[in-house]
Amino acid sequence: MNRPRNVRGRSMETKRLNRRGLLIGGALAGSAGAAAALRDGPLGAPPHTYSGAMPWTEGAADVPPIAEPGGFRFFTDAERAFIEPAIDRLIPPDSHGPSASQADVHVFLDSQLAGPFGRGDHFYLGGPWPKGVPEQGYQSRLSPAQQYRTSIPAIERYVGGKFNGATFKQLSVEHQDEVLKELESGKAVLADADGQVFFTMFLQNVLEGYFSDPIYGGNKDMAAWKMIGFPGAHYDYREWAQRHGERVPFPPVGIKGRPGWSEA
Repeated sequence: MNRPRNVRGRSMETKRLNRRGLLIGGALAGSAGAAAALRDGPLGAPPHTYSGAMPWTEGAADVPPIAEPGGFRFFTDAERAFIEPAIDRLIPPDSHGPSASQADVHVFLDSQLAGPFGRGDHFYLGGPWPKGVPEQGYQSRLSPAQQYRTSIPAIERYVGGKFNGATFKQLSVEHQDEVLKELESGKAVLADADGQVFFTMFLQNVLEGYFSDPIYGGNKDMAAWKMIGFPGAHYDYREWAQRHGERVPFPPVGIKGRPGWSEA
């Protein structure tokens, strides 16, 4: 993407930032942290200790877990009734790109929560459990799957009490935004869950699904990559390493290739 010519010229553009711009900026700035769901899946480092030898077998590689289309493996219908409108309030559609659900972020979430990430295979979930600080990262006795499973019905009970028995899906988008902001700030006090802890994980996971490689179920048709000009998993970028500010003139490609590719 082209860089702005000077700092002063950026002032007007800054005023035009919308929620999508802030989300994208945060996702790119925190790209190292935005790989948590993938890092803790089957692609994570094997639990071995190596000493005195090469820690791999030549020619061998981990095979990415492919999210296959079909029925949901984790979310119930009631949970989907919250998840799908909620992710579209975090990343709504606009002229630049699709909404989160249009990019199949809910499919990504379902796949991740049904697997090693959801089980918390690479999380320490043992005690003690005093309340931590943000710099300490995830501090809960619950696995990510348990966090979703307990928080969503607690949120729906909160919504019902606040809006005369309505469900989150039945709310206007303005009221949906109000609920999500209350979760983010900690103002929403849930009976059986920590809404702020859930929202922090939920937002992070939505960003991961929106910008992930499509092999994991989200970023349908590589639409998020096309939106930000990211070329994807090309095998060699050496000739572009020092060409700052230039757009790489290749269509995006994922781990599995891209539509239209065929074997020679």
